Amino acid sequence: MFTSVLMIEKPLVPADVELVTTLHGDEPVAFVVLMQPHGDQDRLLRALDDVALGELGEAIRETGEPEGEEAAGPAERALAHSLESLRAAGAEAVGQIVEEHPLDLLKSVVEQTHADEVIVLTAPHLVEEFFHRDWTSRARHKVGVPVLKLYAHTE
Repeated sequence: MFTSVLMIEKPLVPADVELVTTLHGDEPVAFVVLMQPHGDQDRLLRALDDVALGELGEAIRETGEPEGEEAAGPAERALAHSLESLRAAGAEAVGQIVEEHPLDLLKSVVEQTHADEVIVLTAPHLVEEFFHRDWTSRARHKVGVPVLKLYAHTE
């Protein structure tokens, strides 16, 4: 069985589930899903990403997304939905919310589960990617297994 650690920021949509569950053909896949809720520190970076993507209206409006401690409930629901979706597609799936030090948690999960790879499924974060401060770039230097970056779909 192939084991992937899947880092996500929002609930998986059907296109994302199909993408990650078919990456390795017919080989059975097990996922350890790490859900990272948005934090207050993301607000400026998200606004800069919106400007870089030409979405000026998005950059100046308040998103209404819960942040900080308020993000815990929605993150738990997003994680539960994502796990159910992966299981419905025939994969094994467990997961947890990332509360602190995401890269330290990622490294320990990779070591404990003997994961074959890490998949970071995220929206484009152009500013962080340019400076190699995004999860994928940072994880590649820390986990010791291949790290694949995929862009999440939206409904």
